[in-house]
Order: sequence, then structure tokens, then C-alpha cells
Amino acid sequence: MRCSQLLCAAIIGGTLVLDTQAAPAQQNEAVALTVVAAKPVERQWPEIVPASGWLRPWHEAVIAAEIGGLRVTDVLVDVGYVVSKGQPLARLADETVRAEFRKEEALLASAKADLAKARANADRARKVQGSGALSDEKITEYLIAEQTAVAAVDSAKASLESQRIKLAQATIRAPDDGLITSRSAQLGAVVSSGTELFRLVRQQRVEWQAEISARYLPLIKAGLIATIVGPGERRMQGTVRLVAPTVSTDTGRALAYVALPAQAHPPIGLYVTGEIELAATAALTVPETALIMRDGIAYVFTVGSDKRALRVRVETGRRNGSEVEILSGLDPWADVVAAGGTFLSDRALVRVEEDAR
Repeated sequence: MRCSQLLCAAIIGGTLVLDTQAAPAQQNEAVALTVVAAKPVERQWPEIVPASGWLRPWHEAVIAAEIGGLRVTDVLVDVGYVVSKGQPLARLADETVRAEFRKEEALLASAKADLAKARANADRARKVQGSGALSDEKITEYLIAEQTAVAAVDSAKASLESQRIKLAQATIRAPDDGLITSRSAQLGAVVSSGTELFRLVRQQRVEWQAEISARYLPLIKAGLIATIVGPGERRMQGTVRLVAPTVSTDTGRALAYVALPAQAHPPIGLYVTGEIELAATAALTVPETALIMRDGIAYVFTVGSDKRALRVRVETGRRNGSEVEILSGLDPWADVVAAGGTFLSDRALVRVEEDAR
């Protein structure tokens, strides 16, 4: 009995010694780092659809010669000129056209004289019709001659109008306001009908033909805001003008046509990347500096009531400025290590900055 009492006393004494040795060891553990803790913030962020594509003219007008066989006598504009509707761009030699025009004027005058004569004869025939002074055959002849003279005048007028149009076509004019992007007209060259002389970006409007994944096609609507990143990281905003109703069988992507402001003057033919903003949705966000990437996996460190850093695996989503969206894995009420997590290990003892102060 006495032996058992002595054994129990020895065990209790040994336990007390171990406890008194462990407590100072925990108290004397070094703090790994002083950190700043922050709560995750819920924000309203627009859903972002990534896109890429070419900058193209909204409409490109091909300006060609409408009359052939004439020589270019003046080229009045060059590439890069901003022109207005109706402005002369080039002139063709029009001497032969003017000569034909004067000839048609003379023919019209002759046809009008013939008509006056035929009409006088027809009027006289009508007056004596039925009196027997003229035969019915002669009266009919005068009336038919009048109708023929009227048709001849109409034909002469049409021929004169045709020459007037050709004379006007000898001056090449801009069909709309816009920017000259190409010039093929060469001084002294004899052009044929349909020869391209200039190209014009109508109203200087450039659009972004954005290629998007087909899965986003039902969500893209006209009027949505789009942002592109141009040369020198210059950001430009535009508006979705229309969405193509078909999907490319080669790429599995659809086209969204984004109208860009004319005053931005983006370079035509450039391949750029950007994004289209959908409706805003709630996003749980943390500072980007809180995110730790290890072996391709995203983590954040949280601080518990025991002042220890706990490594938590998370799934990330959208990014906006210096913040990143957390899709899953994080308690919305947790205290997150906002910076310095790279230097921490799981379960490390930390000092929160407020406690340090």
C-alpha cells in the first residue's frame, strides 16, 4: 500500500515538472513576423469577358473612276487627309467630254426647232381637220411628225444630261466625310471605268472586331462597355455596336463589333486585346498582395485568435486594380494577412500590427 502511494506521488510530480517546462517553451517561442491583417471586402464588380481582335474601319469606301479613257490631271489629296463629303479629290482631263456636251446642246437646240415646226404644222392640221382642205392621210402625217419631234427633244435632253453627268464625273469627289487611307491615283495616268483611285474610312470611325468565346455569345448585347489596350498601354473605351449571329467553325469564336470614339484615332490594322463588361455581380475580394502562389496553387494566410498564421487554399477569379476575387476556400469574416505571407509558414506565430503598436 505504501509502495502504491509512493508510485502515484512520483507520477504526479513528474507531470508537474513537464508542464512547468512546456509552458515557458511556448511563451518563449519567437514571433515569425509582424503582419497587417485585413478583412475580405465584398464589392460589386462587372463580369469581364476577355476578347481580342483587329481594329478595322467601320465602313471603308472605295472611290473609283466612273468614266474611262481620261487622263488624271490633278491629285488634290494624299493618304492621311481628312476630307468632307463632296470635296474634290482628283480631276480628269475633260476636254473631250466638254466637246461632247456642246454637241449635245446643239442637237437639243436643233430638236427643239424641229419640234416647233412640227407643232405648227400639227396645229394647222387640227384646225382644218374635217373641212376637206387637207386629206386625212396628210393630217395624220403632221400629227405623227409632231409626236416624233417631241420624242427627239426628249432624247436630246437625255443625251445632254448624260454628258452633264460625265462632265461631273471628271472630278472625283469624296462620297462622305472621312479619312483617306489609300491613294492609287497617279498624275498623268489614263484611267478606265472602275479603276480604284482612293480608299476612305467613312466618318473616321474605327471599330474593334472582338473575337469572344462562343459560350459568352448569349450574354453579349449591343450597348455594353468594352475596353481595349492599345499601343503604349493606352486604354480606350468603346460600345458594342452589334454581335455577329454566327460562330466560326474554325475557331469556335464569335465576333462582337465595338464602336470606338473617332477622336481616339486608333491605328487601323492593329491586333489588340481587351475586355467586355457584363452586368455587375458581388465579389469577395482581398488585396492582391495577400495572395501566395506555390506550385501553381493559390493560398492566403489567415490569423486566428491564437495569433498563428493558417495557410488556406483558395480559388481566385476576377482582378480589378490591386484586388483579387476569391471564389471559394475563404471565410468572409477571417482576418487575412494582407502582405508578407511569402515569408510565413503554416502555424507560424505572428504579431498583428495593431498588437505591436
